[in-house]
Formats: sequence, structure tokens, C-alpha cells
Amino acid sequence: MPLTLGVLAAAAASSANSNDVEPGVLGFLVVAGIAVALVFLFRSMNKQFHKITPAPDGADGEEVKDPARTPE
Repeated sequence: MPLTLGVLAAAAASSANSNDVEPGVLGFLVVAGIAVALVFLFRSMNKQFHKITPAPDGADGEEVKDPARTPE
């Protein structure tokens, strides 16, 4: 019985080292793919922000009164 427990303990100790996980090439490719996607997303977002026209003066939440459209 003690021999069996000793073998199980040795197997458990050696299997802990074999379960070490390293990222490897696949992990690098996933991170690089996400980085490339983010670059394109940020470029697209920047283009969309440049398309937005600034609000006219006095448009801080209030209606801008156009003198040509005021009823008399």
C-alpha cells in the first residue's frame, strides 16, 4: 500500500510540471489579430468623427431662432 501511495504522489508531482501552459504561436496570432482589428476600428472611428459637423453657435441645448422663419 505505501508503494502505491508513493507512486501516485510521484505521478502527481511530475504531472504538475507537464500541465504548464504556454501561449505559443496561437496566442501570439490571436493577440496580433486583435491588435490589427483595433487599428482598423480606430481609423474608421476617426473618419466618422471627422464627418460630424460642429453645432452652430448658440446651439447649447436651446433652439436657434431663425429670423426668416419667425411668424408675424
